[in-house]
Amino acid sequence: MPIKKLLKPLAAWNALNTTSKDWDAAEPAQLNSMLTCLHLIRAFEKTTLDCATKGLVHGPVHSSIGQEGGAVGSIWALKSGDKVSASHRGHHQFLAKALNYIAPKGLTPATPVSDEVYAVLKKTLAEIMGLAQGYCKGRGGSMHLRWEAAGMLGTNAIVGGGAPLAAGVAWNCKHAGTDNVVVNYFGDGAANIGSVLESFNLAAAWKLPICFFVENNRFAVSTKVEEVTGDPRLSARGPGFNIPSWRVDGMNPLAVFLAMQEALAYMRAGKGPTLIEVEVYRETHHSGPMPGSAFRYRSKEEEALWKSRDPLDCMEKEMLDRNLVTRDEIRSLKIAAQDAMTRVVSELTEKTGTDISIKTDLWPQSDFCNFGIRGDLSELAGLRTEELSSYAGKLQEVKLVDAASAVMLRRMESDERIVVLGEDVHRLGGGTNGATKGIPERFPDRILGTPISENAFLGLGGGMAMDGRFIPVVELMYADFFWVAADQLFNQVAKARHMYGGDLEMPFVLRTKIAIGTGYGSQHSMDPAGVFAMSPGLRIVAPSTPFDYIGLMNSALTCKDPVLVLEHVELYQSVGLVPVEDLDYFIPLGKAAVARPGKALTVLTYLSMVKKSVDAAESLGIDAEVIDLRSLDRAGLDWETIGGSIRKTNNVLIVEQGTLGNSYGTMLGDEIQRRYFDWLDQPVKRVHGAEAWPSVSKVLESAANAGVEEIKNELLKMLKDVGPQQRDSH
Repeated sequence: MPIKKLLKPLAAWNALNTTSKDWDAAEPAQLNSMLTCLHLIRAFEKTTLDCATKGLVHGPVHSSIGQEGGAVGSIWALKSGDKVSASHRGHHQFLAKALNYIAPKGLTPATPVSDEVYAVLKKTLAEIMGLAQGYCKGRGGSMHLRWEAAGMLGTNAIVGGGAPLAAGVAWNCKHAGTDNVVVNYFGDGAANIGSVLESFNLAAAWKLPICFFVENNRFAVSTKVEEVTGDPRLSARGPGFNIPSWRVDGMNPLAVFLAMQEALAYMRAGKGPTLIEVEVYRETHHSGPMPGSAFRYRSKEEEALWKSRDPLDCMEKEMLDRNLVTRDEIRSLKIAAQDAMTRVVSELTEKTGTDISIKTDLWPQSDFCNFGIRGDLSELAGLRTEELSSYAGKLQEVKLVDAASAVMLRRMESDERIVVLGEDVHRLGGGTNGATKGIPERFPDRILGTPISENAFLGLGGGMAMDGRFIPVVELMYADFFWVAADQLFNQVAKARHMYGGDLEMPFVLRTKIAIGTGYGSQHSMDPAGVFAMSPGLRIVAPSTPFDYIGLMNSALTCKDPVLVLEHVELYQSVGLVPVEDLDYFIPLGKAAVARPGKALTVLTYLSMVKKSVDAAESLGIDAEVIDLRSLDRAGLDWETIGGSIRKTNNVLIVEQGTLGNSYGTMLGDEIQRRYFDWLDQPVKRVHGAEAWPSVSKVLESAANAGVEEIKNELLKMLKDVGPQQRDSH
């Protein structure tokens, strides 16, 4: 007979509700502030739904009517320096944080709408309408509301997408020496998202001051929480990660306030994350003004029962019972809040007969469309730039991987904001390849060995960058792993600056290696350049020599945009010249290099294929000009160097090693033919790998990827079609 022992989680899990004594003990000014905030949000949400019905809102409106108690109760317990990351259903979260920020001494029912309060209401609705007067200049709309000064990190349209980002800001709060915390709001649907659970684990392991706040409204669109999880008490998840958790009646704002106070005391004491689940109920369907019963996934009786527990009614009753407010004051508060919203709408719209429309002059200008995809690189202006061909100082031979670790160590010595994180980067004498050699010994608190949870730690780096106090350098062990972190990379990091209005800086460096030729097979061997180049907002550099690695990494760490640094495993042990005791020069982003001059053909390539292209041309005796692109993103392509070569040779070969499906040359070849069609003697030709992913078999791996022989074959084919002048020169 086996011996059994009942195990208990290390963290506490409590249900919390209020008693009459709690209401008696509550500060009247606090209750008045919360009641006022609740009514302002309710009036705002009703007006927003009305605007949507009239066609004044382009896109979805995820109303928070019925859920206001969770946001107001929790946010009114925060300090101004605390941060909030909100969900796609986040109007109430945004407004509660904004109103708390502009009224630190509280709101009152007697004078609920000051000029500052009115400005918040107007600017928020303008953003939801997509107008230039909004917080994100109309870019964000309903689901991407951000106000950095108020500590509102942003509402997020990806379910659960804000959790890793919020964890990154929490890391910053802790390591900047503050006692500030971050509250990450998400719904019951997001509680099943991998990035949320990964963030639970990472935050608990590193004791980050973050409260994971679950608004359990029981429905992910129309799917009941009981249908998709074994325990619908979602706060049960917390203790499994050693996170103390509370389950609270979210229709009772004071109960939420008290739970948050307990959670704040725990987090501010440096003990780590907390989790609060509030049971709430959205009165309307997932989006728009219709009730859920209209779509037959809820009954009218169920809706009526929850409406009878309205958080505004709860506050009013308890305050009326204690003579903290009068019915006339409540009536006046409701009227003032609704009148303010009526005035807001009147200032944003105009009537033509019986029709109402947005004032034309309030829309963003169409040329604002592309503004803010990336910065202008002014942060790199005036820096000392060098090229190996013209460097005047003393040089020495160094392996590329040693140059990589040396320049990172140098930058961490000169800039205490730089933090390195990734799997095993703090072990093995410099990570799995040696690129972080020497850093753990010098900066043990700034090199973070992460769990195997790419979505979480890459997103955490994104949050660190958005917050601005630290510069993260994130390492993905293999390029293929970016698919695991694709949401945080493409939906969050790459889009953040543009999505939130164009002014947000994102100093974020992502290092990853291409492991073609190592026998690691289909899931460890891709070249991701073609995929990344299609994502606006990311800059991409691909250093092929130790000298270039130093200069490009220095630029990447100075850039205010997210920069992907591509490395090739074949190059790590390659040797090249670098300056002696000089690791402080820069190579500009967007500057290509001529690796081999020539007149007959232009070869455009990057990383390990630079040397292979040079070797192929020289072995055949072909007068080919080989250009090392170095910067691969659209904005970083050096058209001056590329165009000058094309106008000289009139023939272009794009060389890349990876497979056809991820081909970078697809985009590049199309752009060249658009720009230089009249200068070409023949179509742009390409060398690339096969359609299939590489296999473990050495023979099949070689067949899947291009090499020197493929370059030679294409060069010889091209010579048959070059113009007579170039053929004679050859």
